[in-house]
Amino acid sequence: MGTARDLMIVAMDAATSRPVTQGELSLGLAGAEVIDLLGAEVVTLEGDRIVPRLAPPLDDPLLDRAATALVRDKPYEPIEDWLWRRGRGLARQYLTALEEEGLVSRPRASWLPFRSTTWPTPVESPARQRARHRRATDEPVLATLAAAVGVRDEVPEDLPAPDEAAEAVLAAVVDAVTELDAVRRRRAIEDDAFANVWRGA
Repeated sequence: MGTARDLMIVAMDAATSRPVTQGELSLGLAGAEVIDLLGAEVVTLEGDRIVPRLAPPLDDPLLDRAATALVRDKPYEPIEDWLWRRGRGLARQYLTALEEEGLVSRPRASWLPFRSTTWPTPVESPARQRARHRRATDEPVLATLAAAVGVRDEVPEDLPAPDEAAEAVLAAVVDAVTELDAVRRRRAIEDDAFANVWRGA
């Protein structure tokens, strides 16, 4: 457990050297939550669908919130649908929670997260040490998520493969991020075409 938090911390650490966008990160966090819920045995996968199980409340309030957001009626929710639904604004929720827990320090010049070149910075803590260790050791799940959302470059080819359920979630995250990028590219092309038409009018 803790993959979503670790991804958020790693993303903030990386934001000083590479652009990290809220959309991709939110999709990655939603995927990380599924992996954490799988690890806590709160859900299982049936094909590409997330199947909730009876479970006590979790120690992590963010993860507990994710568990309460699960679709509990058949045919249950596909992973991809969960990523888009749960991922909406999720990076901001994690940032707020980490700030409230005293795990993040925000520079005074930054008043809107993700809209400034100045990102909040994780403070030194066991949580940051754990996230850094997972990144430094190329832990397969975190490494794949970080690469998918643009926090790091491609992962080494010789990384051990995660279990089948985690692999399905990671593949869905990669597909969702690719789709988001394609949508942005189409919109940019359409905006350029409109601007050219307007100039020629």
